[in-house]
Amino acid sequence: MAFVIFLIPCFMVGSDLALSCQNADDFVGASSPGDIVIGGLFSVHSEMLHPEEDPIKPVIQNCAGFEIQVFLQTLAMIHAIETINNSTLLSGVTLGYEIYDTCAEVTKAMASALRFLSKFNSSEDAVEFKCNYSDYIPRVKAVIGASYSEVSMAVSRLLALQLIPQVSPASSAEILSDKIRFPSFFRTIPSDFHQTRAMTRLICESGWNWIGVIATDDDNGRFALESFGVQAMANNVCIAFKEMLPAYLSDSTFHTKVDQAIENIVKEKRVNVIVVFMRQFHVLKLFKKAIERNVNKIWIASDNWSAAVKISTMPNIRQLGTVVGFGFKNGDISSFQEFLRNLHKKPTENNKFLREYIMLLSVCAHLEYHDFQRCIANQSQDNLLENDGSKPHIWRDDFLNANVEPGFIHSTMLAVYAIAHAIKGLCKDRDCKDPSAFTPWELLEELKRVVVIDGDKEVKFDSHGDMSTSYDVLLWKEIDGHMEITTMAEYDAEKGGFIFEDEEKKKDFLALKKVQSTCSQPCSPGQVKKVTESPHTCCYECIYCPENHYSNQTDMDYCYRCNNKTYWAPVNSSTCYRKTIYFLAWTDWFAIFLLLLSAFGVVLVLSICVIFTKNLDTPVVKASGGLTVCYIILFSHFLIFLSTVFFIDIPTEFKCKTRQTLFGISFTLCISCILIKSLKILLAFSFDPKLQNFLKCMYKPIPTVVTCTGIQVIICTFWLIFRTPFVNQNFSIPRAIILECNEGSIVAFGIMLGYIAALAFICFIFAFKGRKLPENYNEAKFITFGMLIYFIAWIVFIPVYATTFGKYLPAVEIIVVLISNYGILCCTFLPKCYIIIYKQETNTKSAFLKMVYTYSSKSAGSVAVSQASLDSKSSSFRAIVTDSCKTENDSVNGNCHFQVPGQSLIKGKVLPQNAARTMVRKRVSSI
Repeated sequence: MAFVIFLIPCFMVGSDLALSCQNADDFVGASSPGDIVIGGLFSVHSEMLHPEEDPIKPVIQNCAGFEIQVFLQTLAMIHAIETINNSTLLSGVTLGYEIYDTCAEVTKAMASALRFLSKFNSSEDAVEFKCNYSDYIPRVKAVIGASYSEVSMAVSRLLALQLIPQVSPASSAEILSDKIRFPSFFRTIPSDFHQTRAMTRLICESGWNWIGVIATDDDNGRFALESFGVQAMANNVCIAFKEMLPAYLSDSTFHTKVDQAIENIVKEKRVNVIVVFMRQFHVLKLFKKAIERNVNKIWIASDNWSAAVKISTMPNIRQLGTVVGFGFKNGDISSFQEFLRNLHKKPTENNKFLREYIMLLSVCAHLEYHDFQRCIANQSQDNLLENDGSKPHIWRDDFLNANVEPGFIHSTMLAVYAIAHAIKGLCKDRDCKDPSAFTPWELLEELKRVVVIDGDKEVKFDSHGDMSTSYDVLLWKEIDGHMEITTMAEYDAEKGGFIFEDEEKKKDFLALKKVQSTCSQPCSPGQVKKVTESPHTCCYECIYCPENHYSNQTDMDYCYRCNNKTYWAPVNSSTCYRKTIYFLAWTDWFAIFLLLLSAFGVVLVLSICVIFTKNLDTPVVKASGGLTVCYIILFSHFLIFLSTVFFIDIPTEFKCKTRQTLFGISFTLCISCILIKSLKILLAFSFDPKLQNFLKCMYKPIPTVVTCTGIQVIICTFWLIFRTPFVNQNFSIPRAIILECNEGSIVAFGIMLGYIAALAFICFIFAFKGRKLPENYNEAKFITFGMLIYFIAWIVFIPVYATTFGKYLPAVEIIVVLISNYGILCCTFLPKCYIIIYKQETNTKSAFLKMVYTYSSKSAGSVAVSQASLDSKSSSFRAIVTDSCKTENDSVNGNCHFQVPGQSLIKGKVLPQNAARTMVRKRVSSI
């Protein structure tokens, strides 16, 4: 009696597949017919998408996360089967395959396994339930897979029902070696890492970087040496020497090559670690010679001889030093690489994985390697269905070759060959073209005895179904006088590290680190490696990082430059420091001193303003041009003092633009008003008619002030528009940043100052001409002194400004501004304030008139002398006025009279006092 289970699973793969499968064949990822069919289970995708709708229906969903490495394993299986079919291994019997994607899901794998169990040639994919499956012929004879131990355990329990052999090229869980629970499970021990990676990891963690390599001159030795060289270079491990020994002992040069290798080992005293990729009999010859020369090193053994007892039991083997080995091995996959190069020529009708990969190429081929890999991993089959046909197909040979993992590929191909050899053993006396010629359990028994030729050695399954195990780190250790091969650690293929079972074994590993095998001593942080004449990067000298550079790790190849100009580093530094920012801060003692001077100036201006306001009607104030002119001048002085505030504290765009323009316009306004006063005084007390006429033409107070100041406004406006001042970071000091205002245009700055200097010079000329005016009211003399102070200050300023840098550069400008401003302010107003406060008797109308009378009479006399001298030459005489005041009381009492000599025939006559006063008032009224 038998119960029948009908299997019609549904699966959506992508590409031209329907969204829901119509029959069980849609469930197959890749297939090919044959006399004997082998099943395959691979996690081509990393996960299966789960529906969000409720309730969840029992429908197998699409998958996501295309795994290139696992996809390559499916290609390796296909390649191995095609190679066998094209050979004479099975004498005309062809192998077929059906490969399914488990998507790393147990349920998905179980669905595939159920189809494997279905009866051969059953149109309805029926699985019969029977008490005895001895004569049962399932759909497949054996299964290769799965990729994960969890999936393999579930599938193996199901396949064990019919004892269908399962050979996994990837699952390495220890429990799978239990033949009671998993009687039909075998494995060829795949790994994500290969032997040379494990060796390089050991070398790096032990702190070695200067090693030697000896290998046999055959495919296996050359491939191992090349692979190790790539890994060593990527991990900054240098190979001091490479020695290739002949592959055959019968080679006449063999012993010479061995002697040469030992000589190089002895000569390179800094090399204390030797990696050996050789066969056991080569190692025997090498070690005999090494023992004779008393060579004591650390020998890193390849899987070929790491557990060779015949070598470990050699006499005096302990004299060689320490032997550490790895138990993993890989094989020749060159034919598979050639297969990949021609993969684009292969048909895709029966390989949905290949079609999906081609679609992924179309979607992701434009990306760089790492992004391309990430893009492929992130694509789901639903996305591919949406993009199918939307982009042209692009083939990339480099990507597949770059993702080949020799261990996985080799173990997958080895699994196929193991099954093929087992089939060959069964088909010696059977017609295996008939699928019923043998049952899976018979193949299982043959598989236990099969021997596979892998390169130059034979491999077979042990009693646990294992062809080998994952990487073990083996240590040759002397125990009780005998050399024992012990397991020091296990190499974690996923984490890339070593796992120690106990502290004692960890101590053995730490003891290896005490041996040094470096070309140079490590460079500490703050130093870098300087490569010497040696071609190897591991031979170097340690030099200090220069200023503004640093290194923060040991054995760095170059110093990092501090990120930008805002950081600095001293010589031999392991880090960068932020530069100190300097500017003339409010809290700086010199800035405080200058601010106090400016504040005192403001107080002085306000005090003068108060004094002049209270003495508005006095002659001194009136002689100063009146209160309006004084207020304008005092206001300009106030703005000049105020402009110094913008030179202090952190420079900003506003401060940089304001300080020079405010000073320039204010100072120009001040000089313009003083210029008008100079013209007015000179005009009032000038008795030269020609000069008077000139001064009258020039004396236009309001237009002159507006014009002079307006020109400066225009200069500053153009300056701000076209070459505006800005905040600048000055890096001239190595460890500091000076925040300062860049004037934008030195030319514009010079024009502004030059224009002020030109006005000051004109003012100086006019004031100099009036320096002999009445003493008590002589502004011209003090204006002259004020202009001289201005010129001296700015002449000194130019070289000082040009040669000064640093945070005190603004202080230089403040000082010259204060000196010139104080000089003009004091010379213009302090003498008047002194008269107003301390010489009040001279600040009266009568005293003022007396002074004018006295000066006018003296001026008139000097003019008369000058005129007489001129007219004597021209025989003509002009009217001159002479003063007849004899005493000061005469002037005060009005007893003065003026004698006007006539021409040569006219007698002089006396003018009355009233007429004389009228004449003088005309002069005074102009003041």
